[in-house]
Amino acid sequence: MNASLRLSVSSLRAHKRRFAGTFLAVFLGVAFLAGTLVMGDTLRAGFDTMFGNATGGTDAVVRSAEAITTPGESEGVREPVATDLLETVEQVPGVAAAAPDIQGAGQLVGRNGKPIGGQGPPTLAGNWIDDPKLNPYQLAEGRAPKRHGEVVVNRGTAEKGDLRIGDTTILRTPDPVDVTIVGLATFGGADGMAQVTFTGMTRADAEKYLTARPGEASSIQVRAGPGVSQRELVDRLTRVLPQGVEAITGQESTEENTDMIASQFLTVFTAFLLVFSGVALLVATFSIHNTFAIVVAQRARENALLRALGASRRQVTASTLTEASVVAVTASAAGLAGGIGIAAGLQALVPAIGFPFPEGDLVVSALSMLLPLAVGVVVCLGSALLPAVRAGRTAPLAALRETAVDRSDASRVRAVTGAGLAALAVAVTLTGVLVSPSLWLAGTGALLALVAFVVLGPVASTTAVRVLGGPLDRLRGVTGSLARRNALRSPKRTAATAGALMIGVAVVSLFTVFGASLKATMDQTVSRSFAGDVAVSTPSFGAGGSGLSPRLAGAVQRLPEVDTAVGLGRGVAEVDGQGRALTVTDPLALERTFDLGTVRGSLRDLGTDGIAITEAEARKQGLTTGDKARLTFTDGEKDMFTVRAVYGRSELAGDYVITRAAWAPHRTQDADTLVAVSFKDGVSTGAGKAAVEKVAARYGHPEVQTRDEYAQSSAGGIDMMLTLVYALLALAVLIALLGIANTLTLAIHERTRELGLLRAVGQTRSQLRAMVRWESVLVAAFGTVGGLTLGAFLGWVLVKASDGTSDSTFAFAMPPLQLAVVALVGLAAGALAGLRPAQRAARLDVLRAIATE
Repeated sequence: MNASLRLSVSSLRAHKRRFAGTFLAVFLGVAFLAGTLVMGDTLRAGFDTMFGNATGGTDAVVRSAEAITTPGESEGVREPVATDLLETVEQVPGVAAAAPDIQGAGQLVGRNGKPIGGQGPPTLAGNWIDDPKLNPYQLAEGRAPKRHGEVVVNRGTAEKGDLRIGDTTILRTPDPVDVTIVGLATFGGADGMAQVTFTGMTRADAEKYLTARPGEASSIQVRAGPGVSQRELVDRLTRVLPQGVEAITGQESTEENTDMIASQFLTVFTAFLLVFSGVALLVATFSIHNTFAIVVAQRARENALLRALGASRRQVTASTLTEASVVAVTASAAGLAGGIGIAAGLQALVPAIGFPFPEGDLVVSALSMLLPLAVGVVVCLGSALLPAVRAGRTAPLAALRETAVDRSDASRVRAVTGAGLAALAVAVTLTGVLVSPSLWLAGTGALLALVAFVVLGPVASTTAVRVLGGPLDRLRGVTGSLARRNALRSPKRTAATAGALMIGVAVVSLFTVFGASLKATMDQTVSRSFAGDVAVSTPSFGAGGSGLSPRLAGAVQRLPEVDTAVGLGRGVAEVDGQGRALTVTDPLALERTFDLGTVRGSLRDLGTDGIAITEAEARKQGLTTGDKARLTFTDGEKDMFTVRAVYGRSELAGDYVITRAAWAPHRTQDADTLVAVSFKDGVSTGAGKAAVEKVAARYGHPEVQTRDEYAQSSAGGIDMMLTLVYALLALAVLIALLGIANTLTLAIHERTRELGLLRAVGQTRSQLRAMVRWESVLVAAFGTVGGLTLGAFLGWVLVKASDGTSDSTFAFAMPPLQLAVVALVGLAAGALAGLRPAQRAARLDVLRAIATE
């Protein structure tokens, strides 16, 4: 074994360049994985510290005991608590101070007239708590609000809106309120809680604008006296609180807030990055395997001589695995350092795009280091295992042979196995998409399709390269013909090299197709459901924004240009014990402005005790017209409602509809999410939109859009997602490029004598460079075409599976322009990968090359 180790180390020293691509592939994959884990740990620790600093003076929180949570939301809606309870709380022994905490939605308008924030994170408003220990926000400049219209805002919000102390602006609550900034605040020592905006008002203003009626608060914050623990304080409070009201410790409240951030952002964000780390490592696996396969093939005579001299199969295999281990450990260790550098770079760069990291040092845990190290070593060794076993099987007589002919494309077993896997993949996929809609079955079929592509790669590469390289014979003559023959020489090598790029292109194509399908679905939804001419709307994604004033629809309705204006508000209730979102609106105006499909029953008779539901929800709940449903609201009231209408489509209208009169007794902060407007006959869209914009300006300048503009803005989040996806997948494409370049470099080394002979018989350096570059382009073209085919198929599977497992109707769309750009990028990547190997080939000394064994 010592001899094998010395031999492996000597081989690595003599052929360092052979493993440069492998080293970089492992390094990049491990660095991205380590950087993701370190960044996740740092963010969690930062938010823990931030919330701990901000709420350190709060020892107990008194709030409603029950919360109603709707599907897809992690945080429930709670009933307000009566501020009269404050006197009871203050009399409890051990209570040093208590203050009501009133919270609601409030969005400031910046100096440029545009709202601040709202695209994702919440925009909050509340009462300014005078006790600095109970207030999570600390006054940094100016003073606290004392009179009507005075506010304190967090410093980050003021900077985004170019606002200063003394400025007057508008606060949407959602009704517009003229406010004057008298102070700037920080949260836990930072300028704000990430991108969340906060506006602190007087208690009277908060009760007036953020609650349905005076005398209500979201919770009561309590501070304990000396010597009283948080748990002891909560026990004392619990004994005097009325039914339906609970007390939790300040520590529990902090943990809930941190968990909310973790569940809504950190977990999803980290998982998103980990998926792309996995894609990068999968691509690296192809590149690493190909490198070792080529190296083993090149050393066939050397390994045969070792076997002839007495080396056992185990020793030859161990020697190859030792080389892989050295590369794996050194590259993974370097990747850990690179990962820490990536996390540090993100910590410095991410604030530039508007999402500041919580202040604090990088958190480097043992798991964040050990897991990427282990993954890097396992991926590298696993990729090198089959080539190492193949090296061990080298026969001693192979030392007498010149070269082995690669017949991987003619393998009947490979062809039959690949065809069988492909058939199974199609069967499982179609079952999970069309027969019995299941994301698990569809995902299994997609995975089998990927495996089938890999198995059939060498079989398909011969035909694909001949077809793709056919034009080269006519366009580039002998140079093109030689490039095509070189790519055909080793089908398995060509398939393995192209496989790395294929995976990257497939994932890019998958997200491109899925993103285009989501946009088409949104266009289809708006075109089919929305019969209005213009829409006044809030942000299309996230929890931000304050909504629209419920008075806006009535004001727009009074315009002479308008036929119908209907506002869609949002409520929450439990329907027969299950949390559901309610659409609060005028049902008659809704029916005139939206296409609800077939309606059974009547929407005009809902009144204060009637409800309308979609056919899908009616089937789930086992309800039909005339049936009774018990609705439990956030104020604890339980009322029986009669199902008076069942309609076909939910989409923009929601699954449950009640009237404003039915919602009014239970509402908290009232707001609309959308106002749909239809114009009278003869009124042009331009004239009608201008009239609506004048009215909307009085309600905080919400955006007025035509139907097409509304559909486009509703899909705005998809473009942001795709931009991030493309940026992350650039790493996978880079690793694939390294794989192609490394394979070509090794192939040039393998063909040194052949290249020397070509130069000797008259081939020029420029022709040699062109031959290598075109070989690279052909390999990249094969990978790109395969990736586009696989990605389009997987995109179709994802869209159809989503369609079959949800109530919404998904539209499938193939974006030709974007896919053409992906194809061009793949070809350009091949040309780029071939530049350096082509230069090295052209620099070969002709006489030395001919003399090479």
